[in-house]
Amino acid sequence: MANNTPKTTGTSNRRSSRELSMLDPRIMDPGQQLICLDDYAAEEVDQIVEVMEAMRRWRAVERKLNDASRKYMQLGENDMRAVRYLIAMQRHGTLATPSDIARHLRITTPSVSKMLDRLVAGDHIERLPHPQDRRSTALRVTKETQAIARQSVGHNHALRFHAIGSLTPEERAAVIKFFDAFTATGTQGSQ
Repeated sequence: MANNTPKTTGTSNRRSSRELSMLDPRIMDPGQQLICLDDYAAEEVDQIVEVMEAMRRWRAVERKLNDASRKYMQLGENDMRAVRYLIAMQRHGTLATPSDIARHLRITTPSVSKMLDRLVAGDHIERLPHPQDRRSTALRVTKETQAIARQSVGHNHALRFHAIGSLTPEERAAVIKFFDAFTATGTQGSQ
């Protein structure tokens, strides 16, 4: 059986060796009722916990960035997702319709109507007659909102893209494998 007590000296990870992680099963599950640590060396457990801590740090930063962008643009989460979708469609030469938004966000048409009213009132989008279908309305993001989105969301996305780009192909493959495995843990409990 491996020694699975938390390190108290000489750890190489980013957190202080005396700092307790609420993600460490040695702290949160000392009786190993949920996680059996018999197959892991202490160093492996330290590294697994550090990965989980790194993810926690990323989620905190991601929430902060998303909240700041939404607050700056005065948009809710679905509003922001709709604006990003509309910008992407426009950049590809397509004007989206309210039905397109409903499908993309998987929400009802009445919810989309209320959202579009808010976005129009906030000068984020414009409703236009659809150039190919007179029965439909086309949606276009204003130039001001496009510029703000590019500065905030777009800039942060570019930084993340380059961070991933700095990895080797093998490292990216490992990250993809990790996220696929991690995603699978979320679907196993709901089956």
